[in-house]
Amino acid sequence: MSSTIAVEELRVGMYIQLDGGWLSHPFPLSSFRIATAEQIATLQGLGLARVRWVPDKSELAGAATAAPVGAAAAGDEAAAATAPLLSPADAQAAQRRVWLAAQRDAARLCERQHAEAAQAWRGALDLVAARPQEAGRTTEALTRAMLEKMLGSDEIGIRLVAGGGDRAGGHALNVAVISLLIGRTLGLPDEAMQDLGVGALMHDVGKIDLPDRFRHVEDGFSNAELGLYRDHVAKGVMHAQRMQLRAGALAVLAQHHEHADGSGFPLKLAGERIALASRIVAVVNRYDNLCNPGTRTLALTPHEAVATMFAQGRTRWDATVLSAFIRMMGVYPAGSLVQLTDDRYAMVVGVNSSRPLKPRVLVHEPHGRGQAVAAEAQLLDLEQAHDLGIRRSLAASKLPPAVLQALDPRPRVAYYFEPIARECAPSAA
Repeated sequence: MSSTIAVEELRVGMYIQLDGGWLSHPFPLSSFRIATAEQIATLQGLGLARVRWVPDKSELAGAATAAPVGAAAAGDEAAAATAPLLSPADAQAAQRRVWLAAQRDAARLCERQHAEAAQAWRGALDLVAARPQEAGRTTEALTRAMLEKMLGSDEIGIRLVAGGGDRAGGHALNVAVISLLIGRTLGLPDEAMQDLGVGALMHDVGKIDLPDRFRHVEDGFSNAELGLYRDHVAKGVMHAQRMQLRAGALAVLAQHHEHADGSGFPLKLAGERIALASRIVAVVNRYDNLCNPGTRTLALTPHEAVATMFAQGRTRWDATVLSAFIRMMGVYPAGSLVQLTDDRYAMVVGVNSSRPLKPRVLVHEPHGRGQAVAAEAQLLDLEQAHDLGIRRSLAASKLPPAVLQALDPRPRVAYYFEPIARECAPSAA
């Protein structure tokens, strides 16, 4: 059960729940256990009088459970003296269990952050028609929250998350997350990053005025149908003006289908006539549409999508932006299906842009290994597995059915960012 407590009485170890929601604070989640005095100071600076806390989930050092320091030290020495020494193999296995637990915690954190951001985006979209200015403020607040959570870490990676929710929300978040990471890589200033995030989140807002069947371009569209689809750009600009978005964000809505070679629409702009934020969103928008098209049979794997983007890169996309995109996503983006150099199959689940050839992978273990070993060895960090790498990328149709079922690739590829901790990940047994 939960109760409330004055913010002046908060202590390290208390598990709290912030009722204001994800957008009202800079913390990764709305429910968490206080770990530092700095977090308490941040909470006290939010202007809250009281917050909810859950005693059952809290870990407070109480007088009743705390032993005297000398007794505790003596007990630790006694335990160390009597505890059996672990063999090197057992010590490595224990270290790996700790690493796997940390990876599972990081995955859950990304999943929850993604879900909360998707909910906030949907709330903003629902306000566009009736209360456009409030929709604009909500989108700006969501962007600020994402930037605060993103910019707080020196090293950021991209993790595959469950693509729950509607397709439009998943697409908006994918485009926003990857675009902001590219902007970060290119060193955009704060104001430009804010405009980039707002524009990316709302780049397709004009589609709310289109019938469902015209919201995604399909092969075989007539000229009239193609024109109706392309009209979402002008409708989006109209909504952006009603939302009172800043000029930088509005430019993204107006230009996200323009191409560097002048082959885009609606104005066939080229080169520097297209705003940098628009050039970024154009690349990411195309990538996500290749991975997550309306017809699942046409979907490319993330690796295939990057290869396609690179093949078109000499003319269609801004060279600097495309280079930053490929460098950040890696040769094998999260969601790619691969075969390792020891012939096992795997799915890439996390990428660190500074080590693009050594992602984290979920491995399918061949028959013959013990179930306990197989379960524990599924997640590998190839950066730490010095004698193991990726041999090739594969389409889902090229994997044996049993492998495909075990790896369970997502119906939609969805991403979220995560801070990268450089703790050592011991290789699997």
